Amino acid sequence: MKVSSNLERILTSGQFAATGELGPPKSAEAEVIHRKAALLKGYVDAVNITDNQTAIVRMSSISVATMLLGIGIEPTIQMTCRDRNRLAIQADLLGASALGIKNLLCLTGDHQKFGNHPTARGVYDLDSIQLVAMVKALRDEKKFANGEAIDTVEPRFFIGAAENPFADPFDYRPYRLAKKVAAGADFVQTQLIYNVPKFKEFMKRVVDLGVHEKCSILAGVGPIKSIGMARYMQNSVPGMDVPEDIIARLKGVPKEQVRKEGIKQCADIIREMREIPGVHGVHVMAIEWEEAVAEILELSGLLPRPRV
Repeated sequence: MKVSSNLERILTSGQFAATGELGPPKSAEAEVIHRKAALLKGYVDAVNITDNQTAIVRMSSISVATMLLGIGIEPTIQMTCRDRNRLAIQADLLGASALGIKNLLCLTGDHQKFGNHPTARGVYDLDSIQLVAMVKALRDEKKFANGEAIDTVEPRFFIGAAENPFADPFDYRPYRLAKKVAAGADFVQTQLIYNVPKFKEFMKRVVDLGVHEKCSILAGVGPIKSIGMARYMQNSVPGMDVPEDIIARLKGVPKEQVRKEGIKQCADIIREMREIPGVHGVHVMAIEWEEAVAEILELSGLLPRPRV
């Protein structure tokens, strides 16, 4: 055990993990956090708190994570390289660890030109692989990025990274994942998966490399609310792969049933994920639709969540 977070205990015990996600508001309204958190509590093993997702200013992920700890939910903070240099990142990590936050997802971050401050200056002092390596050195070697020793208490995190199995070039993706694991990633969460056959091929290559034995891989899943949303992801979101059969299934039900069908479709994909060698869990991204998470996990047979 590296930090003995609930997520780490679930994965170490061999249980199939289920994590969720909470997007902070574009305001200082704490009630939004409590409302969303109530919809996730007890249904997932940990909750990701996004860090200025899509390069839009939002409430601090560390602040939200602290609120979740106070109401009995284990958070996973996300931290991007876009907004901070290595001094600021290490300062935030020291503070987050002191507050009791144990899970961390290391990300490069969406480019600022796509957000609501497109003229902001991106930092990118580190990339996501370098960030993973730096966090591992803080934890395991008690060393700052400059090599200076941490004299007393080091920050300790269960270290996560992200991977997109569908980005080009496809053949390179398993090797990129292997680089993140070699740098120190303990768990990996993937991009949303709708093209299950292609993901199975990705995982076959990951298993052939033996990467699945060195980290825990959580497949990203999420319900589709509408045919318009499906088309948008298919045509406008880089690295997303939404096959036509996914859209055809949604078209096959009355308009008022599309959301319900999207929930069923997500549960079906989770059941497929449970049968793929090397997959250790799912990360459910029900963006601004947290109320769907409990039903999805119930339909997929992942409730009640285990206690370890």
